[in-house]
Amino acid sequence: MTSIIPARTAPPRVRPASGSSGTGPARTVAAPLAPRARLLPSLAAVYRAQLSRARVARIPLLFVATFQSVGIMVLMRGVVDGGSEARAVVAGSSVLVVAFVALNLLAQYFGQLRAGGGLDHYATLPVPPAAVVLGAAAAYASFTVPGTIFTAITGSVLFQLPMTHLWVLVAVVPLSGAALAGLGAALGLLAPRPELATLLGQLGMSAALLLGVLPADRLPEPVGWARDLLPSTYGVEALARSFDARPDWGLIAFFLAICAAVGVLSLAVATWAYRRAAVR
Repeated sequence: MTSIIPARTAPPRVRPASGSSGTGPARTVAAPLAPRARLLPSLAAVYRAQLSRARVARIPLLFVATFQSVGIMVLMRGVVDGGSEARAVVAGSSVLVVAFVALNLLAQYFGQLRAGGGLDHYATLPVPPAAVVLGAAAAYASFTVPGTIFTAITGSVLFQLPMTHLWVLVAVVPLSGAALAGLGAALGLLAPRPELATLLGQLGMSAALLLGVLPADRLPEPVGWARDLLPSTYGVEALARSFDARPDWGLIAFFLAICAAVGVLSLAVATWAYRRAAVR
């Protein structure tokens, strides 16, 4: 079995002093360090490894997430007729698929990885910590693409919404996925026990369900403040406004920019949590 030894622990080379016949004192020369791994190649390697590892186990769960979102829309069809409420239900149910995989499952994965000592393996690899977090987050978020598209199309047909601007999902899925995956990874890495990481992931998904699917104007004001703190809210708002007959693209771009900023922040927190958990 091949072992991976960090470059900084490589033993120094011992070289005889110049001009000596080999009987004099040896001079210790530090071995040259290996070049530092770059972020993008490391990120691609971790992404491919995580994608191949999780493909078999996560695809059935993706069907569960999609079925759950479609079922919620069918139930809401008997309560909501159309208008802004229908747009909110379809947008919230579509982003809920992202929350189920990127937030809930990623929190469980990193919680189990920390409890089982898997972080020790990653700590020996010559890859930046950000590549580990970003690669795992990107792999889990990739599983949400088919389910999100299917849910959005099904909801548009169910509530008779226009599908002309569904290409907005090209921006909504990765930005919402990054924000929710960063939050899920941080919850899993900061939780002291894997059971607590699972609980936090479930609570986060429940918050995305209640605060994302229900129309904002139907929520009490304190709950509306909590909705503004949820990373997926801005992806939901951007997608909901794309169903308008004449979308306000400036407002949609504003919501997507907020979602991107929250994604960068949540992934930075997850990277910090990974470093903190890996050295313990």
